[in-house]
Amino acid sequence: MAERDPAWKVVPKPSHAHDSARLHVAGEARYIDDLGEPADMLHLAFGQSSEAHARIISMDLAAVRAAPGVVAVFTAADIPGANDVSPVAGDDRLLADSEVITQGQSLFLVAATSQRAARAAARLGRVEYEPLPAAITIDQAREANSHIEPAQHMARGDAAAVLATAPHRRSGRFAMGGQDHFYLEGQIAVATPGEDGQMHVLCSTQHPSEVQHLIAHMLHVSSADVTVEVRRIGGAFGGKETQAALFAAAAALVAARTGRPAKFRADRDDDMVMTGKRHPFEVVYDVGFDEQGHILALSLRLASACGATVDLSPAINDRAIFHSDNCYYLPDVEVVSERLKTNTVSATAFRGFGGPQGMLAIERVVDDVAAALGLDPLAVRVANLYGPGRDTTPYGMTVADNVAPQIIASLRASSRYDERARAIEAFNASSPVLKKGIALTPVKFGISFTTTHLNQAGALVHVYADGSIQVNHGGTEMGQGLYVKVARVVADVFGVPLETIRHTATRTDKVPNTSATAASSGADLNGMAAHNAAVTIRDRLSEFLARTYGLEEGEVHFTPGGVIVGSEMLTFAQVARKAHMGRVSLSSTGYYATPGIAYDRSVFRGRPFYYFAYGAAVSEVVIDTLTGEHRVLAVDIVHDVGRSLNPVIDLGQIEGGFIQGQGWLTTEELVWDDKGRLLTHSPATYKIPTASDRPRHFTIALWDGENVEPTINRSKAVGEPPFMLAISVFSALNRAVAATAPGRRALPQLDAPCTPERILQAVTAFSA
Repeated sequence: MAERDPAWKVVPKPSHAHDSARLHVAGEARYIDDLGEPADMLHLAFGQSSEAHARIISMDLAAVRAAPGVVAVFTAADIPGANDVSPVAGDDRLLADSEVITQGQSLFLVAATSQRAARAAARLGRVEYEPLPAAITIDQAREANSHIEPAQHMARGDAAAVLATAPHRRSGRFAMGGQDHFYLEGQIAVATPGEDGQMHVLCSTQHPSEVQHLIAHMLHVSSADVTVEVRRIGGAFGGKETQAALFAAAAALVAARTGRPAKFRADRDDDMVMTGKRHPFEVVYDVGFDEQGHILALSLRLASACGATVDLSPAINDRAIFHSDNCYYLPDVEVVSERLKTNTVSATAFRGFGGPQGMLAIERVVDDVAAALGLDPLAVRVANLYGPGRDTTPYGMTVADNVAPQIIASLRASSRYDERARAIEAFNASSPVLKKGIALTPVKFGISFTTTHLNQAGALVHVYADGSIQVNHGGTEMGQGLYVKVARVVADVFGVPLETIRHTATRTDKVPNTSATAASSGADLNGMAAHNAAVTIRDRLSEFLARTYGLEEGEVHFTPGGVIVGSEMLTFAQVARKAHMGRVSLSSTGYYATPGIAYDRSVFRGRPFYYFAYGAAVSEVVIDTLTGEHRVLAVDIVHDVGRSLNPVIDLGQIEGGFIQGQGWLTTEELVWDDKGRLLTHSPATYKIPTASDRPRHFTIALWDGENVEPTINRSKAVGEPPFMLAISVFSALNRAVAATAPGRRALPQLDAPCTPERILQAVTAFSA
């Protein structure tokens, strides 16, 4: 056999620009809405429910059908197969039939000659309802005993007994809001009917295979008759993991029933009203600890508003439980997780997938312990870190790759944390109006789908006779740089320049039955699958060359300078041409399944993650105690990406993730009225971070280390973990508010997001 580099072989990787960077800058990168439209294309809009919970008594759609430009109107009765666009539970309707369960729910579907005509007509439907009781808030859902599933429980030891005897004990509660994904490209799909009942769908989705399967079931055809294609997505963040299916299925229904191409481009307001958000949480805790701040026991109750359907809420809330330890060893602990069903749009996947909520809960607990003892919170964090003899999580997984202590120590020194903390204390003592705060918080984030069977991927690699290479796999490119990372992996196998690789659109007819590009596992899974496919071809080439030249396979080497065959050097193109003439297959599939992971959900025990990614951030903030306004002044980050597949891409992900997390905790506020109507449904009423919210001082360093597990190049995932670095901003804001009454050994009552109103209320209450 030829020399086979293991997939995890550590090779320093240079940075490469995003594969579409030039096209983005030049405005030439094509998204679905940039593609030409045939003359007979139909444009779609939903008629939406005005009620949060009601029975449908009647629908009069005569005016809709008679409206200018309308070609067809469809209701649930027109669906030939399953009226379902849900990922798991079968409870998400494409079109409501007898009941509506959230305001904005799709009732009927209008197909017209223009988007404007479709949207105008959709407003003309006359619907009669019988109102039903609606639960909008967590408290209302709890009072109505409305849950998507029974409460889940994870425990170790006897938290109640240890709490009763702990030297110190504190309890508290706080809330954190949801978050809209606010992707730049909204939900969009184009369905084109083919011959013999086949359907081609262009869709902005993270999960092409799921969209394919749902459309097939809805049309009552086989999955082989539906092809879903995704070249690039203009942002997703989890909002296109399950939510894209609604719009794609609508387009496919119209295309199938009319025989004409159909396009659904959701208006931004409709998109925000109809699609899921991050889960809002309420947290109640009871913690026992000693004089040094060691947590002895913790009782934690997490309650989330899951919305009107199940979606992915069980797995999301499970991950919140798994991350309620963060970097800290909790000897006696119990966590109870309530999953409440509310008559609001169903909450869904969002960057971190429940991890941020669990992590924010434990960091709040640590801050409260520090406040009670009059200690710097960093001292309490360090005192509770996982370490030798304290290296098992509450769910029974060994923390085998713990670099959190080293990362924290490194960042503490490089950011001059202790010096700055003393300077801030002096500033606050002399500043009656402006108060500063600083915090250093760590991150330990588990990498893998907690639904075990999703941890698999496939790839397809073609080598052409001229030496060019085409790569395809099941991962989707949503701006995160997945395509260029996988292309680099394949280029390294063959020893060719990156420019040799052409990455083609993700298609369900090339790589079937794929998992969503989510859980930060896109590069881990698809990179390894592509590596395996490429190595298969390289082995064929090595065997062919050795046989042709009368050599041992060990005398054939693929290098960046060319292919060494004994004493001769050939270009890769020459090798490809020779192999084609020698009738050698130059195409191969590749497959990868993450090894060694499994857990028993019934008892919350096992190894749900392949490894952990770590990081830490220091954030310095200032608040105005008269207005509640704040500014993030400085941020310093050290983050662990193992041996980076592409450092510049990873740095971009870290910065973007942090800023998005900062938005969740400071400015992005979702507001529903008592009728279940979303009031913050446009850029006019929902504030995402802008360039001015980025701190002027912002440093990011990649931790110099490698993954202990044999991932591709010993790299680590980078999509989600940086999001939770922004918890340092929340902790720093709490310290700034606490500075208004420095003698109090207590934590302010500050919920997230920390809007000016909430900060001002916290200041007023804390300093009273």
